[in-house]
Amino acid sequence: MKMKAAVVTELNSMEVKEVDRPVVDENGVLVKVKACAICGSDIRIFHSGNSRVNFPAIIGHEISGEIVEVGKNVTKFKVGEKVSIGADIPCGECSFCEAGIGNNCQINYAMGYQFQGGFAEYLPLNKIVVNYGPVHKIPDNMTFEEAAMAEPLGCVLNALELSPIKLGDNVVIIGAGPIGCMMANVVKKMGAAKVILVQRSKHRLEMAKKVVNADVFICSSEENAIRRVLEETGGLGADVIFTACPAPEAQQDALLMAKNRAFVNFFGGLPKDKENVTLNTNTIHYKELFITGAHGAMPIHHQKAIDLMASGTIDVKPFITASFPLDQISEAFERAESHDGMRVIVKP
Repeated sequence: MKMKAAVVTELNSMEVKEVDRPVVDENGVLVKVKACAICGSDIRIFHSGNSRVNFPAIIGHEISGEIVEVGKNVTKFKVGEKVSIGADIPCGECSFCEAGIGNNCQINYAMGYQFQGGFAEYLPLNKIVVNYGPVHKIPDNMTFEEAAMAEPLGCVLNALELSPIKLGDNVVIIGAGPIGCMMANVVKKMGAAKVILVQRSKHRLEMAKKVVNADVFICSSEENAIRRVLEETGGLGADVIFTACPAPEAQQDALLMAKNRAFVNFFGGLPKDKENVTLNTNTIHYKELFITGAHGAMPIHHQKAIDLMASGTIDVKPFITASFPLDQISEAFERAESHDGMRVIVKP
């Protein structure tokens, strides 16, 4: 049997074509993909590749769909169930996975990387994914488009555990992309007194104002963001700062925006040609700052994201800008890269 899939054949080349429909074994599951959102990581793979992705490849890791086939040994899932699928897959056997921090697994399996991604009509889930991965059932009142957003929301929750928000904290988020905007809304729900969103692009910041429940919006290309943050925090700086963008300057600025004993979380990864950043470590020393990173999410974060969306605590609908059929995935990628909106969904 055949299926339609968007195959990245080489850098900067993607072709929608007929490929063999996956065959699952007695320990696997087959999912009919209903929605797969385009992440910045997908765009980077498309243009620059990734050591874990061998072309030709089917990428995409913010996925939802319906189970259409279940191997005879699988007891966790049934045909007809609707599921959301995240990215990071614990191997289930190493010391990190045994400790419950599978996103630090040294094998670092992920959907759309070593395992087939969601830009296809059907998605196979192997034994590792079925047993240990972020594959969770969704309620009937949740759309497939919303369910695909559990993956980025789960990543936000991981970062917030590593750099916890306390009631009354002042929080700065540098970067008004989908992740930064989603983070701002979650932080506000957690009881932050003042949420400050910083973005270099005026156009992007204006879009963010339509979907973000922040208190202060700063366009860093028009004013000194460090000085403004200090003004907004009584000269002391923010209690928690997240850099939700791939900019070295954001990491440098974050230290200067931080209050003594603040948490500074480097959430956004940097391009390989910019990953060595000069930081004033005396600032960290004298302010006694806590510098943390955040990478991906664990299955528990993916489940919590679904629970928060299902309860209505976090509304992800405003972050869904547009949807395209699989045949128009090139246009979908162009829309996502234009930064004219938030998340773009592909619907096979």
